Amino acid sequence: MSNSKIWLSSPHMGGTEMNYVQEAFDTNWVAPLGPNVSGFEEDLERYLGQNSCVGALSSGTAALHLALILLGVKRDDEVICQSMTFSASANPIVYQGALPIFIDSEPTTWNMCPIALEEAIQDRIAKGKKPKAIIAVHLYGMPFKVDEIRKIATTYQIPIIEDSAESLGSTYKGQRCGTFGDISILSFNGNKIITTSGGGAIVTKTMELKSKAVFLSTQARDNAPHYQHSEIGYNYRMSNICAGIGRGQMEVLDNHVNLRRAMHDFYVSLFEGNNGITVFSEPNADYFSNHWLSCILVNPDGTGGMTREQLRLKLEAENIESRPLWKPMHLQPVFAHCPYYGGTVSEHLFKNGLCLPSGSNLTDEDRSRIKKVIL
Repeated sequence: MSNSKIWLSSPHMGGTEMNYVQEAFDTNWVAPLGPNVSGFEEDLERYLGQNSCVGALSSGTAALHLALILLGVKRDDEVICQSMTFSASANPIVYQGALPIFIDSEPTTWNMCPIALEEAIQDRIAKGKKPKAIIAVHLYGMPFKVDEIRKIATTYQIPIIEDSAESLGSTYKGQRCGTFGDISILSFNGNKIITTSGGGAIVTKTMELKSKAVFLSTQARDNAPHYQHSEIGYNYRMSNICAGIGRGQMEVLDNHVNLRRAMHDFYVSLFEGNNGITVFSEPNADYFSNHWLSCILVNPDGTGGMTREQLRLKLEAENIESRPLWKPMHLQPVFAHCPYYGGTVSEHLFKNGLCLPSGSNLTDEDRSRIKKVIL
């Protein structure tokens, strides 16, 4: 049997991407902007619904940075952020000279704990620092507790930046992720549900806010015949070539979601009856996850002593990539000085959790190899 690399989540082309890219070459639209950019934005707006206004950018991180700027986050402000996430959720806070305030997870969705969130807001207000924004993440494609988080945000009048980098195609109560925030962001990195090689998008509620984001993303050039700048800008716009890849990927997005969810079902079936393994799944019918990554929790008491790390190393020995869950931000050396609210849920998840191969392009042979190692 082949011992080729089985990746955790590799790019999966649908076949029509080159048509859009070739058209860009044929028409010489290889400059940063062009019809693919506006076309990709329109494709996303139709998909998301809810009157979404989408600006295509160079990365999801760029989108988060611009979202903070649009919400007026400045030096010495405080921004609440989920601790159990990739560092890109928190880094833009520091770009602005602001302080991240990290929040623990709750055990059902692994996302921001509403109880710890409200505790943090009340404590920061008591200390004279009302947070300027809340960055809430749909971890691994699983929607966060939207109703509870939104209720708290509304009570204290703090805007939500919805980090949907991992959740395009997921829904909560039938509404698509990427439409719940005051401002939302998407990612099209190479390992995401669809990719533009590298790229992201900002999703706003109004054209006015989108236009401001696009203005800032193109070096904040004023409307003048010469190059004039009244604000600091950024080189954050998506290229026409990358947007062409995205247009082709949009045609297979729903199929990719179905294939990722089938991988999740494969693991549910594989671990059925194993009391030591819990597959990360939706808590109830309100949640629909794209299962961007299929994840498990390993309890050594129920696996005969086998740990998450032993399983990871066994898979690695067979050239199968797996990965521990995100190391919480409050445990990262670079954020050791930042306040943290909550208990030890995210620490427990990190200690015992493992992301398994989840790509939409995995084959029956790949699944057979994975199953053999695990069993």
